Amino acid sequence: MNATLAYRLARRELRGGLRGFRIFLACLALGVLAIAAVGTIRASIQAGLAEEGAALLGGDAVVRFTYRFATPEELEWMDSVALAVSETTDFRSMVVVEGDPPERGLTQVQAVDDLYPLIGAVELDPPLPLEQAFAGTDQAPGAVLEKVLADRLGLAPGDTFRLGTQEFVLSAILESYPDNSGGGFGLGPRTLVRLADLAGSGLLGEGTLMESNYRLDLPEGADLAALEAEAETKFQDSGLRWQDARDGAPGISQFVDRIGAFLVLVGLSGLAVGGVGVSAAVRAYLAGKTEVIATLKTLGATSGTIFLTYFYQIGFLTLIGVGIGVVLGALVPLALSPLIVERLPIPADFRLYPAPLAEAALYGILTAGIFTLWPLARTEQIRAATLFRDIGGGGGRLPALRYLLAIAGLLAALVGAAIWFSGTAFLTLWTTGGIAMALGMLVLAALLVGWLARRFRRAARGRPTFRFALGAIGAQGGETTSVVLSLGLGLSVLAAVGQIDGNLRLAISDELPEVAPSYFFVDIQPGQIDGFRARLDGDPAVKDYEAAPMLRGIITRINGQPARDVTDHWVIQGDRGLTYSTEPRPGTVITDGEWWAADYSGPPQVSFSRDEAEEMGLSLGDTLTVNVLGRDITAEITSFRQVDFDDAGMGFVMSMNPAALQGAPHSWISTVYAEPQAEAAILRDLAQVYPNITAIRIRDAIDQVLVVLGGIAAATRYGALATLVTGFLVLIGAAAAGERARTYEAAVLKTLGAPRARILRSFALRAALLGLAAALVALGAGMTGGWAVSTFIMETGFTPIWSNALAIVLGGVLTTLLAGLAFALRPLSAKPARVLRARE
Repeated sequence: MNATLAYRLARRELRGGLRGFRIFLACLALGVLAIAAVGTIRASIQAGLAEEGAALLGGDAVVRFTYRFATPEELEWMDSVALAVSETTDFRSMVVVEGDPPERGLTQVQAVDDLYPLIGAVELDPPLPLEQAFAGTDQAPGAVLEKVLADRLGLAPGDTFRLGTQEFVLSAILESYPDNSGGGFGLGPRTLVRLADLAGSGLLGEGTLMESNYRLDLPEGADLAALEAEAETKFQDSGLRWQDARDGAPGISQFVDRIGAFLVLVGLSGLAVGGVGVSAAVRAYLAGKTEVIATLKTLGATSGTIFLTYFYQIGFLTLIGVGIGVVLGALVPLALSPLIVERLPIPADFRLYPAPLAEAALYGILTAGIFTLWPLARTEQIRAATLFRDIGGGGGRLPALRYLLAIAGLLAALVGAAIWFSGTAFLTLWTTGGIAMALGMLVLAALLVGWLARRFRRAARGRPTFRFALGAIGAQGGETTSVVLSLGLGLSVLAAVGQIDGNLRLAISDELPEVAPSYFFVDIQPGQIDGFRARLDGDPAVKDYEAAPMLRGIITRINGQPARDVTDHWVIQGDRGLTYSTEPRPGTVITDGEWWAADYSGPPQVSFSRDEAEEMGLSLGDTLTVNVLGRDITAEITSFRQVDFDDAGMGFVMSMNPAALQGAPHSWISTVYAEPQAEAAILRDLAQVYPNITAIRIRDAIDQVLVVLGGIAAATRYGALATLVTGFLVLIGAAAAGERARTYEAAVLKTLGAPRARILRSFALRAALLGLAAALVALGAGMTGGWAVSTFIMETGFTPIWSNALAIVLGGVLTTLLAGLAFALRPLSAKPARVLRARE
């Protein structure tokens, strides 16, 4: 094998240009472009979050407490380490506008002190200082609302509204505020008020569901890691939570990472589709080089030299295609950055990031190697005469073992890289398995379609159009396999995304309202619960309701060991709902152990959710230490019970005996199931008597989730459409490659007397049948993938979305029909005599 000679031969052949490799380059560039663009956007958001961490928090660090304020000792420590400490309180409430009837809207209230904001600025419309906005009038203090809430309630600056029993005047519309992305998910638009103005509102009583935040302005150069360790050591198990500017919006950052990883995997599916086109282009190119290869062998060139010659050529073209994809993947997000930044609620710093571009380039090179090594390797050991039949006809034996091992190694490297970069082995392996399954199904389908076409061709006697079409589909070396593969894999990805999206929406939008309550009522004070029950008991429109005392607790220890050292389960990653009762709630199923006696007053006992206990490895007799409002309660697990979190009702992970929580300030929550026409009256009556109570309408919460879900679904659909576009390019390449064969076929049929219309119909029928076959197989693969993801990953159950399925089938038939007809016009216009003489 002469590497220098191979290089010289490769360079000379490339002087002929890139004809025949346009589809090769387009498929490779498009796949790399999609992955590079997603990676660049993800890196830009991550950089923006890192650079604006302090602004996202509203301070260099924030100390949070759930449903309590900081103790004097905690405040003293914060004052000792910070230049300034700003106290804010976050909770849900109802904005009430007096009228007939009164208008009400759920809002997320942030009550702030005079130092707020420590970092950044609040932007109002009309522009005025926040201090002036809070000054209000002589009759009422001021407040600011987000525009969506003001518009919903018909409020304008100067109008008044109530929070609890306190009246406020709307001073301005809230445009933006610095800690907008650090507070997590809220069920309503934001309202800002001064903390001192809520003193008489009745909204911050004992047991109110609220969160207090203490933002710290730290000295320059402060060691954030050391301060975090000091806070957690000094106030261990107090429920204190620390967050600082190193990760100003961890929930958003994690979400961006996960959706970015998922979209990269969708992009890899697009590269797999492009790989089919890459492989087909290489096969077609080598088929056209048969005479050249035969001549080289006659002149003494070794099989290794011939392999290396075309390996250099394909490698050079791969670098061009990957380079185009990387450049576009870097430039497109930069060009669109103004539009992207305008739509993002979080900061993003758009510039060139080498890491995602290198990741995309690696994926492109590995994919090209996997799909081109097979046809390249088969040139090495095959004689010239056999080579013509192999490449041109699609037959031939397997490549040598060393090449098969090399392909397997490249595939393992691709999967390993995807796992490494995405950080999710489970999803990556699922995606890889799904692509492999879809490819296998499509190859088998192509073989089956060819076999069926040959069998049914005999039955089509007397129907020339069908006979011509079936003969072409069943012909050895025809376009059946390339068409079914190229279109089918793209449609498979789109079908899977459609089924997943549809089932997720079905689970949230259609199934949940059938079992969900009308309202959640929170912050019901113990002295109000009897009157609350009396109002509901006397209303025939109320089908059912539940009420339970509500506290929040953080599991800090399991069997005396720090909880986070025992497990990283979601139950211990924050505060959890906690209740108490003398007996199980109606319908409760005790799966293990026994409930305490009604008059039990011994050491604390707790009943735990069975499913979560199994996941955490808990057993009867284990002890849990739960921090409730700064007080540690250690309880023994005496029973497990079945808890259903899917019905939007009340589901408590933990329930304790009443004596264990005796004296702890708390409120009650209630779920109310009522007839839709009675909901407004129930809310009006309860809000008039108990203005501190907050009502959360389940439908509004579901709609907000659907908005977020819609954005995710749109992103995945765009990724799937990129995959489909790649498949369409491959389909065009297959149709273009078969144009010469169709020209000869049309010439023969014309010579035998077939009219142009019949030939055109046969071409159209052939394309439609192939599109139908590809679409049906893609539908099966997509539904299987959608079922697997919905059932095992999202755990939503699965129902076929037939509207999406029908769109996939129709789209497959229409796409192949248009591509087939586009490349049928020139064969039909060719002169038979000229074509047949050229084949002599």
